[in-house]
Amino acid sequence: MRAEVERGAIGSFAGRVGAFFAANQGGPRIVMGALPFDRSEPDYLFQPETFRTGDGRESEGQPISLPDAVRCAITPAPAPSAYRDAVAACLEMIAVSAGEAGPLTKVVLSRSLELSSTHDFDATGLLRALARDPSVTVFSTLLPAGADAARPLLVGATPELLVSKKGGEVVSHPLAGSARRYADPAADRDSAATLETSEKDRREHQAVVDAVFDALSPYCSELEAPEGTTLRSTASMWHLGTRIVGKLKDTETPVAELAGALHPTPAVCGLPRERAAGVIGQLEGYDRGFYAGAVGWADEKGDGEWYVSIRSARLAGRRATLYAGAGIVAGSDPVGETDETSAKFVALLSALGIDEHGRPLRERAA
Repeated sequence: MRAEVERGAIGSFAGRVGAFFAANQGGPRIVMGALPFDRSEPDYLFQPETFRTGDGRESEGQPISLPDAVRCAITPAPAPSAYRDAVAACLEMIAVSAGEAGPLTKVVLSRSLELSSTHDFDATGLLRALARDPSVTVFSTLLPAGADAARPLLVGATPELLVSKKGGEVVSHPLAGSARRYADPAADRDSAATLETSEKDRREHQAVVDAVFDALSPYCSELEAPEGTTLRSTASMWHLGTRIVGKLKDTETPVAELAGALHPTPAVCGLPRERAAGVIGQLEGYDRGFYAGAVGWADEKGDGEWYVSIRSARLAGRRATLYAGAGIVAGSDPVGETDETSAKFVALLSALGIDEHGRPLRERAA
């Protein structure tokens, strides 16, 4: 790291990045880092000593192995039963608000797994394992130093683009509506078909798409979804996705301003945004920190890419916290939403070589 950008809330994101480049003439003309879920909390951005471009998959396919003595104790937070209760409480709030002005229509509730290991977690090995899935964007970024003995990292494999900007073109690819994938081809096809035709999931997805259009429309002379809503797949999940592309009215609009307008989308928060965020704080029982925020980069020209920091883990020495969430709308089922979060843990747990109970997996090679 060469230098840190002054920390602040997302409302000052674009201004602080611009001020940093104006005041710091040396080093690469790029900053990178992470935005927290909470818009009022400070981000963590820095200028690297060096950087290079590429797909980052040079190590793809290499076998990963952890010491035989490694054991992980896993503590769900909250417990699955408590998460089901939170989903039920959320559904009641949605139902009660139905007759109100600006009703609560969606809340994304998450849960976490707290891991404690006998050895330090290997971020490099984890990234190599995650990179085996070509459908995701793998990331690792420093987080602010805290009380941990080791400097924390945010590591993950996200399938979701919050926003990219290059010159006058802007792209966002929101995902909402998910289903587990299966090893059996017939079961996997059924899962995809059920998701694609689900009224609940289609409704949930369209609300996210509408919110992205609303956020980007003031900046764009043209804005469209050329392919419409399509099925997206990762190694472990099916998703409904809509790629949205636009032409900026002002090509000087920086990516940081666009990210600030979008984040957090209903894909990770809910609708209305402020009301959903309040319910999340009330029902989840823990601080999301940088989970469901965004990770990415911005350069001096205002171009850049920011991805939603889902399918992520906070690593700090021998401790790790994994996160997964599900969108709660009218018609959601507490058991089904809990199962969805379990499915979303699979990518990271498999990369670590363990299941949701901390038991080692037999298959450890790429």
